[in-house]
Amino acid sequence: MRFGELLALNDVSFELERGEIFGIAGPNGAGKTTLFNVLTGILRGSGEIILDGMNVSGLRPHEICHAGIARTFQIPVAFPNMTLFENLRIGAHFGAQEGRNEEEDVNKVMNLLGLEGRSETMAGTLDLFEKKLVMLGAVLATKPKLLLLDEPMAGLSPIEIESLKGLVKKINKELGVTVVVIEHLMKVLTETCQRLMILHYGEKICIGSPGEVMKDSKVIEVYLGR
Repeated sequence: MRFGELLALNDVSFELERGEIFGIAGPNGAGKTTLFNVLTGILRGSGEIILDGMNVSGLRPHEICHAGIARTFQIPVAFPNMTLFENLRIGAHFGAQEGRNEEEDVNKVMNLLGLEGRSETMAGTLDLFEKKLVMLGAVLATKPKLLLLDEPMAGLSPIEIESLKGLVKKINKELGVTVVVIEHLMKVLTETCQRLMILHYGEKICIGSPGEVMKDSKVIEVYLGR
């Protein structure tokens, strides 16, 4: 992926195992969010993106969502003048397939995220953590196969981080959704993910188990210096 003369992603090739939680880390400007933007059709780079044997390269964002890839953003977004239920229902309607019961799908997601009983709460009254949950809920209501989380822990307190870590694991286990997490907090990634990939200046410098990655000399140099 190029922006003029800047090569933002350079031959970043990797595979995801079905049902795993996969972490991506790297310094600011490493290309992490750009990678998510390419995977979800917001940006178009070269190369191929294959989901369950289907080439989704070049599809528009809504087509990629319907194929089964959905994402959250670093800054949580919600419709402030709508209720929690209405916000989630937009996701369910956007990802709707024939024969689905949108209201039932929304209620299941709200229960999963601990939002039951708050259907009529206005999204504009929520704090940062709650807005993140609403954004996550709307994404889950599309029923993705692959969930991309872009720095979900940013700005949260230690208690909220622990709560969200538990939810990510719960979503992965109970819904069977494959999860990719971009995160600066390495402790969160090592405690949550089965494998990690480290990007630096748009290139993959290491991929493997958390233990292998944390011992890699290139990773140590990138984070700690020579």
